[in-house]
Amino acid sequence: DQLRLKGNAPLHMRVGINTGEVVVRSIRKDDLHTDYVPVGHSTNLAARMEQLANPGSILVSDHTHKLTDGYFEFKPLGAAEIKGVEEPLKVYEVTGVGLLKTRFQVSARRGLTRFVGRHSEMEQLQQALDQAKAGHGQIVGVVGEPGLGKSRLFYEFKLTSQSGCLVLEAFAVSHGKASPYLPLIELLKTYFQIEPTDGARQRQSKVIGQVLTLDRSLEDTLPYLFSLLGIDDPQSSLQQMDAQIRRHRTFEALKKLFLRESLNQPVILIVEDLHWIDRETQGFLDALTDSVAAASLLLLVNYRPEYKQAWGQKTYYTQLRLSPLGKGEAEELLSFLLGTDDSLRTLKPLILDKTEGTPFFMEEVVQTLVEEGALVGERGNYRLENTSTELHIPPTVQGILAARIDRLTADEKALLQQLAVIGRQFPASLVKHVVPQTEPELQRVLSSLQAKEFLYEQLAFPEVEYLFKHALTQEVAYGTVLQERRKELHEQTGQAIETLYQEKLEDHYSTLAHHYSHSGIAAKAIKYLQLASEQAVQRSAIEEAAGCITQALELLQTFPDSTDRDQHELNLQLSLGPMLMATKGWGADEANRTFTRAKELSQRTGNTQQLFVTVWARSMRHMAVLEYQQAHALGEELVRLAESLSDSTFRVQAHYWLGYTWLMQGEFEQTQACMEQAIAFYTPQQHPALIALFTEDPGVMSLGVGACVLWMLGYPDQSLNKVRDARRLAEELAHPFSRTGALQSSAMVHECRREVEIVGDLTESVVELAHEHGFAYREALGTVWRCWARVEQQPTEVALEQFRQGVAMYQAAGMPALGSHILVLLAGGYGQCGKVEDGLTTLREASAFIEKTQERFYEAELYRVKGELTLKKSKAEGQKSNAEEDAEACFRNAIDIAQHQKAKSWELRAATSLARLWQRQGKTTEARELLAPVYNWFTEGFDTKDLQEAKALLQELRDK
Repeated sequence: DQLRLKGNAPLHMRVGINTGEVVVRSIRKDDLHTDYVPVGHSTNLAARMEQLANPGSILVSDHTHKLTDGYFEFKPLGAAEIKGVEEPLKVYEVTGVGLLKTRFQVSARRGLTRFVGRHSEMEQLQQALDQAKAGHGQIVGVVGEPGLGKSRLFYEFKLTSQSGCLVLEAFAVSHGKASPYLPLIELLKTYFQIEPTDGARQRQSKVIGQVLTLDRSLEDTLPYLFSLLGIDDPQSSLQQMDAQIRRHRTFEALKKLFLRESLNQPVILIVEDLHWIDRETQGFLDALTDSVAAASLLLLVNYRPEYKQAWGQKTYYTQLRLSPLGKGEAEELLSFLLGTDDSLRTLKPLILDKTEGTPFFMEEVVQTLVEEGALVGERGNYRLENTSTELHIPPTVQGILAARIDRLTADEKALLQQLAVIGRQFPASLVKHVVPQTEPELQRVLSSLQAKEFLYEQLAFPEVEYLFKHALTQEVAYGTVLQERRKELHEQTGQAIETLYQEKLEDHYSTLAHHYSHSGIAAKAIKYLQLASEQAVQRSAIEEAAGCITQALELLQTFPDSTDRDQHELNLQLSLGPMLMATKGWGADEANRTFTRAKELSQRTGNTQQLFVTVWARSMRHMAVLEYQQAHALGEELVRLAESLSDSTFRVQAHYWLGYTWLMQGEFEQTQACMEQAIAFYTPQQHPALIALFTEDPGVMSLGVGACVLWMLGYPDQSLNKVRDARRLAEELAHPFSRTGALQSSAMVHECRREVEIVGDLTESVVELAHEHGFAYREALGTVWRCWARVEQQPTEVALEQFRQGVAMYQAAGMPALGSHILVLLAGGYGQCGKVEDGLTTLREASAFIEKTQERFYEAELYRVKGELTLKKSKAEGQKSNAEEDAEACFRNAIDIAQHQKAKSWELRAATSLARLWQRQGKTTEARELLAPVYNWFTEGFDTKDLQEAKALLQELRDK
């Protein structure tokens, strides 16, 4: 068959049926491509193995068997005479794929020390697994200091217990806290069998195939899995989804996947080194733990004592605290390491005293004594050459490791330090790119470090990987590297990753950001921090994204003043501002300072387009915290800026946004003028650019807001036509966020027209669409209107309670705009259900809200509803005169406000209420003279309830 490496010439290999072994030599060319040519003794050996193999079989030599035993299963065939080889060679037949995958499985094949003690812990793990297999999921946390054997315990447990279970493993890394979902992403790649060489289409196919084969009902998890795995999904609307909702749904998608898998077979999910875990993976684990109890799932985690978990109160959680080995267990391990020679009699107590029963410490002490020449022989059969009084054993395992590193040869120490900078685990190709040595020399030093048990080698596709024996080994080796040398090595590592993975660089953004941040190459560090931030935003890890940008800004301070530097900072500040609003609240001082700085920078650089975006972002922030006058002033600035730009895209947004600030202040004619100007500048072809800049289509929103204002100005039919235009345009654009905006505008128009059933139908669509796409604010507002419609149709206590809950949901969504509108609707609902006092209390809250915020677009209706509730209260209490005077004052106030706002529809509604009051008081002529001019002003909308009721009342007044 043929294997083609990405970007390289094809590699022809005799691999498969009736084959043997082959070694290839890589030849680097000037274009960085690599050719591979079989060379040396191995080609002869491979041919001999092929000749010996029966058809359909695979034979290997003893050397290959030792390297791959565990990765594959073998049957020994005995020794065979091989032409060209002096001594007979042991030959093995490959019989199947083995189970070896992890570093501790690799370690076992290289010769782990004896596993002693921990019998109680192993029993508790087995009991937990038995419970999980019975459908009673369990969580076990193993806590202990470094070197006590947390990972070894899990490894030994898997050896005896993984039969019949699906084992999934994830590992946190020391620099991974800024990399959202990093352990889970690696786990998913293993679960879906995604290889580094897989293209986007292959990745997508593997995920879809495995998920739908598992359960077709899991199809809704695919967008979230694609996002985590960096697979583009053009049909996805995750970018517009509320970040918290998206984060929650990502957790739910992962939960559904693992829990559904547990229905097929018990699942052992292992997550190691939680002390290094990132916030998003931690969030998922917290979510998963709530669902473990009823699943066939065993969650195993380990961590150092400084990590604090939040699952301690769960009845299905067990914590195992690893202590140093007891005296007898420590002696057993030490005897396994040293042997029983009489010369060791005085050494063993000394080691036991120094190491205090820490297994890793004991191993390192023995290895140190071997390297110093104090011990001679082999593991389990050493003898002491020097007396124990001449021995010096450092008091800590870190000290032991540092001493061992100091004793390495210069080339061994230099390589170990270079590898420590690369990371805990790394592929051979990366080592070759970073280390400036010939391949034979590099292999010699690597082999030496493996022999001295600093490193392990493990086979992986498509190449060999190396890893440090223990996290402490890497930490101590890294600490021995001088600061300037560290910078060089981090830079070299970053450059090597860029070269090796240029086709899949997005998988390495956080790693590149880490290396370049420590290299002193600030420009590249900033570049990858920005890319890592964008990736974090895509995964709804907003805090991590903000952290990346903040770090980039700090690095940027080292740059000399220049226009380019200012432009770079401006881009970063514009990215950071919305993140701070999302994580710290819309009114956060940090966000305000960020946008203020962005405005200063955009003015300094002369970038009018970015200045426009900056001013819009500041205005939006003021709008969000109900500072309408400040938002309006910035809206006027937007219009001035838009006029200076030739791109009509900015004019559309500027006029729409200025109009929206007018709307909140109750200035309806100005609002309508702005919306008409925005629509005049708008073409659907602008849609992609508008969405990219402003998240929703201002053409759709201008039509929708314009429709609402037309009703208020007294044009009910034109209002209905325009909102239909908004919905039609939104459907054509097929943009979910804009569609929900159009549906909400339509719901508001029909609410104003008092077409309750239509509002109910529309808001069902709003809530469904907003929930599907995670638009929290719009789902909450749709819920409020839906509850209002239910109360209007069936004013029961149950419906009213749902209304109250809907209002609470809206207020909790974090966008209090339209607050007076919502409170007036709720007050009316109280009145419908006979809870008049509660309604009046709610109106007092609404009135205070208006005075505080100047949100006046629903103010006339507030006073009209207050008048109606005042009359209801007086009727219930039997107190007429004062109440009617108060109600009349409310109606007059509503009329005055409506007339000031040119809001004919509000005026008609308030005039009808006052005329009805005067009718009851016998003031027929006054009532008719009040209502008739208002009614006669209208030229359309005569089928609406307001106009029909006014007409009927006028007829009654004329008849009298």
